Amino acid sequence: MTTRVACLGDSLTRAQLSVDYLDLLERRHPSGDVRLARFGANGDFAYNLSRRLDAVVADPPDVITVLIGTNDARASLVGYPVERAMKRKQLPERPSAGWFQQCLGAVVERLRTETDATIGLLSLPVLGQQLDGAAAQASQAYSRMIAEVATTNEATYLPLHERQIEELRQADPPPIPYRELTPAAGVGVLVRHAVLRRSFDTISRRRGLVLTTDHIHQNSRGAALVAEVIDTCLPTRST
Repeated sequence: MTTRVACLGDSLTRAQLSVDYLDLLERRHPSGDVRLARFGANGDFAYNLSRRLDAVVADPPDVITVLIGTNDARASLVGYPVERAMKRKQLPERPSAGWFQQCLGAVVERLRTETDATIGLLSLPVLGQQLDGAAAQASQAYSRMIAEVATTNEATYLPLHERQIEELRQADPPPIPYRELTPAAGVGVLVRHAVLRRSFDTISRRRGLVLTTDHIHQNSRGAALVAEVIDTCLPTRST
């Protein structure tokens, strides 16, 4: 029996600037075992996701995974262009921790009310790779909020952040400072990947990054951890 899975999120799920974790997740299963549907939008905040659930609930899957909050966490960092993001994503208020939790709670509440799906909330990938840096600390703080929302709304918590912390500690990477991704830098990654045919892993390796291409978007190693964590909430096929 095929398990239908809807993966909700931002650019990490859209997978234009990241290795595609949906592809890696599908490869972990025999053909026909899972059928994946992608609901990722570049730059989305939790608020944006809460406004585009109609297509998910119209054809409810068996499992819904939610990977959202990276942009909310980034907006808490010094140097993030908050006003530009608010205009581009049509946010009705300035991003904040409290609003993030409220919007994520609204997402889970609607999915629980209008579907019978198992709902898995992923904690965030680590921002950057300096675990004591402000970016990584922000992703940890927002991951704790995700855990609270999961507990409050009876959803399954999927500890991606914790798994990536473990991976980074084992790798003991060089202390490369976090740099906020600019539009030009994002285009640069796309050009290197799509035009110059460089893999995301090559881009990542040349920058000395272990899990990401640009401190935010995932390389193969980072995306594999996303797929691994999601896999824990999928039903096991009986033999």
